[in-house]
Amino acid sequence: MAQIERPRTIVTRRVPAAVEARMAELFDAEFNASDEPWAPERLHEAAARADVLVPTLTDEIDADLIAAAGPRLRLIANFGVGVDHIDLAAARAKNIIVTNTPGVLTEDTADMTMALILSVPRRLAEGEKLVRAGEWGGWSPTGMLGHRINRKALGIIGMGRIGQAVARRARGFGLSIHYHNRHRLPDAVEAELGATHWPDLDDMLTEIDILSINCPYTRETRHLIDARRLALLGREVYLINTSRGEIVDEAALVATLEAGGIAGAGLDVYEDEPVIDPRLLALDNVVLLPHMGSATYEGREAMGDKVIANIRIWADGHRPPDQVLEGWI
Repeated sequence: MAQIERPRTIVTRRVPAAVEARMAELFDAEFNASDEPWAPERLHEAAARADVLVPTLTDEIDADLIAAAGPRLRLIANFGVGVDHIDLAAARAKNIIVTNTPGVLTEDTADMTMALILSVPRRLAEGEKLVRAGEWGGWSPTGMLGHRINRKALGIIGMGRIGQAVARRARGFGLSIHYHNRHRLPDAVEAELGATHWPDLDDMLTEIDILSINCPYTRETRHLIDARRLALLGREVYLINTSRGEIVDEAALVATLEAGGIAGAGLDVYEDEPVIDPRLLALDNVVLLPHMGSATYEGREAMGDKVIANIRIWADGHRPPDQVLEGWI
């Protein structure tokens, strides 16, 4: 590939000011000053002019957009780890490279997962609302009782970087670690984490107290947790999802929670976000967050650094380090 000195780079959302300044210095960069998600027409217009498109998870980079993209577009440098909003097959067919930003959000997302694992059983959100509403009458022996997590069994779906980081944190709180993954971890990693592998997800779901979803969203994981699997969890189990909302059948989750089929849920992601099912809002045993699992200053700047590195290496005529390969689709 020939070198491109200052590739025209169009960024679809606002990113940290330091990242934008560096992009403006290195590239012929354009930014979305309003930070409002672009309509499909605006995305198509950007793809028609750019050498590099920098989308986020709020942008639907589908086959139609890729097919209509201009001949200059050769790199989609995603600002984020998940690429389920990008049609990878269509990009590959048009010889457009796709990159992402792996590794830099692991600790932030694991922190938020652990926060929800603590918050839901101990009813932290309920207690905070009680105090703010001026309805707290003081300490009592039976007031705001929740459940301890020490010696409980944590089941993790997806034992990649984030799943392993969650396991390390959870061990510090005395949880036993169980996991289901496409591939079993090496013996040394299992020993380090004290983790038990379950080849069959259904079997694991019947043996745990807390379920944490940390796998990527793909065609195979859509509604991985459906009504049938929710029924396997049992009435004392808590569900935590900081991955993607579509992995859980949200309608089935609502019905299960309303019926008391599980004890509660902690959600940072939703099937139709930013729209949240009003029935979830009405439930006291659900902690709801606005997709903020990776929202740290450090994480966002590190994401920007990854995007810049991918663009620079690609523009120099080399394969970018974070090219998304076949395993994602």
